Amino acid sequence: MALDGLLLHCIHNKLKEHLPCKINKIQNISEEELLFTLRTNSSTQKLVINVHSNTNRIYLSPYATASSLSPSNFVMVLRKNLSLAIIESIEQIGFDRILCMSIVARNELGDIKKFKLYIELMGKYSNLIFVDENNIIVDALKRIPVYENSKRLVHPGADYTFPDPGNKQDPLNVQTIDLDTSLVKQIYGFSPLLSKEFQFRIRSGETYSNILKELLESDNLYIYSKDFHCIELKHLKETPKVFSFMEGFHMLYQEQEQKARIKEQCGDVFRTVEKEKNKAIKKLPKLENTLALSKDYHKFKEYGDLLFSYMDEVEKEEVITVPSFERDEWVNIPIDMRYDLKTNANKYYQKYHKLKRSIEILNLQIQQCKEDIDYFTQLDEQLAHCSIIDAMEIREELIRLRIMHPKKQNYRTKKKTKPNILCLQKGDFTIYVGKNNIQNNFIISQLARKQDLWFHVKDYHGSHVLLKSNQIDEEQIRMCANLAAWYSKSKDSSSVPVNYCPVSSIKKIPGAKMGLVSMKNYKTIYIDPQEAPIETWIQTYKKI
Repeated sequence: MALDGLLLHCIHNKLKEHLPCKINKIQNISEEELLFTLRTNSSTQKLVINVHSNTNRIYLSPYATASSLSPSNFVMVLRKNLSLAIIESIEQIGFDRILCMSIVARNELGDIKKFKLYIELMGKYSNLIFVDENNIIVDALKRIPVYENSKRLVHPGADYTFPDPGNKQDPLNVQTIDLDTSLVKQIYGFSPLLSKEFQFRIRSGETYSNILKELLESDNLYIYSKDFHCIELKHLKETPKVFSFMEGFHMLYQEQEQKARIKEQCGDVFRTVEKEKNKAIKKLPKLENTLALSKDYHKFKEYGDLLFSYMDEVEKEEVITVPSFERDEWVNIPIDMRYDLKTNANKYYQKYHKLKRSIEILNLQIQQCKEDIDYFTQLDEQLAHCSIIDAMEIREELIRLRIMHPKKQNYRTKKKTKPNILCLQKGDFTIYVGKNNIQNNFIISQLARKQDLWFHVKDYHGSHVLLKSNQIDEEQIRMCANLAAWYSKSKDSSSVPVNYCPVSSIKKIPGAKMGLVSMKNYKTIYIDPQEAPIETWIQTYKKI
């Protein structure tokens, strides 16, 4: 569901607590999501504004990070006008899904300029509109020309106008309610979902004023399988996940948006891996079929021998039948009528030598093709649970192998010193988790010591997990095994076997692709991968 006016009213009240504040940075998270880094009197806050048609919202998140995308034109306009500007106030327009951010800035000459940023969170009409002190639109994230909407022009140079609010009752001063009609048509700020909840509760004996009070004083976000709100939605008869207000908005679409951002910024990596994997899968049966045909190469030598032996005794025909030297049977030899019998015999010798040499080459090609299928299947599984940074590292790996070409960048990026390895530190032990081949290779070659314990799921592609501890116990082993099983193809299985051994028992395979190792003297533990404890470990023990 989209935000409604009453839920936005609660968000608005939370945001007002941090005003006034200074705008330090304005960055892209995605094409329709912006990140404002704000400096208040006591702390730094990250304000996320999302105007996607399905996931639009505004919230404060300590976890939000800017993307590697170059800034959009709209972001550049905001940076030009709002560098180190002060946000004086944030006001909601009635109980509509529109927030007005009043901003004071200084131009190049030091003169004070006043601007407004309208944040419209109205489903498919969601937008960010930047307006000057004369209510003239400077720019909009989504420009709407007159031929798309004749009632409301959203374009630089046009006057900013509000959408038609209609004629409804103020939710704080309701006179009458008709429970047989949706509250959406009667009261400002209601969505169909909230209307059903109020109607359900009022029919169950609760009063409108008590429900509204609970909503306006709520500090929690209740997330259901398909819906969410800041009060418990009793009419759904489901058990919700309960989060603090701002954390809930971060968790709400996290997985969905993570996949969308990865596809947006690293879609070429997904396409390349899929293309190379399919190419190898299609190539393998062709090679195996060619090998099967090549194994009959002995018959072509026999054809050549027979043609030279009986050359003076037979006449040239399309098929010559002569007795075999080794078997008590007759052999039919196809003849190319363009050439004489001697030339046909020499061509059969050439084919014999070619096929004989090709068998060794075909076996090597088949082995290489199987390794390629295995490798790209591994990358495909790594992409299934990776972050944007992890996907970027997979691109780097493919560039090193010359499978992909490096992108030309118009801006400078900081050189990375080490891969984006997940590191968990609890008490006196540390766990490292590699989610792609570059990270796995870094763990083995740079972080691992002989006495450390190494984990990997059995018979599946998966993460390399390294445990560094002075005193290893069962809790640590089970924790590492859970992580190894979760970051693998077997994450949805039960009783997953995970092999573990000291680092001294593993070694890199000569000539193998990055991250591949062999091991000896290992033990196996069976584990049921569980998402809940892993999320808790990451939130509690992750070392940044």
